[in-house]
Amino acid sequence: MKLHRLSRAFTLIEILVVVSIVAVIMSIAVMSLGVLGDDRDLREEGRRVIALVQVAQDEAVMQGREFGIEFMTGGFRFVEFDPLVNTWAELIGDDTLRMRQLPEEMEFELWVEGQRVLLETEPAKTEPPDETKTVSVAEQYAPHILVFSSGDMTPFELRLQRQDLDQLIVLESNLLGDIKFQDPEDK
Repeated sequence: MKLHRLSRAFTLIEILVVVSIVAVIMSIAVMSLGVLGDDRDLREEGRRVIALVQVAQDEAVMQGREFGIEFMTGGFRFVEFDPLVNTWAELIGDDTLRMRQLPEEMEFELWVEGQRVLLETEPAKTEPPDETKTVSVAEQYAPHILVFSSGDMTPFELRLQRQDLDQLIVLESNLLGDIKFQDPEDK
């Protein structure tokens, strides 16, 4: 009778096999959640860029000012046009439109009118021109994207990518300032 009761129990090897299978499945699930989390960060950064550009558009229309956006490989900043000295100047005192840095593993690629723009790693100098020197128009500072007081803006395609995981999202803007968020994996 005792022998019959023992035959219905699990052996130690059977329990170890089940535990190891469950452990493998759990580790795969945890690793896949990490990858999805990184993709979520990329999308969140893209939405943040869109929101800030829309704030700049609203400010330009409401205040009748001209803004510009300068992109670097690891960040971006907003500048404004000063009509009194006829130059672009860095925004001072506006915490919303301050310079932004991307997380270290992300970077931008910018395309304007179908041409890739080579982005610098640091922002360009926006110092007012020296009145004693003659500076050509090509040597004067100009941002990559213009945001006009009418709400219109320079059409562009901005690619936000994560090199280490080979992930990419694309932000596209038209002349009217409408920005579309595209994820190549959604197609």
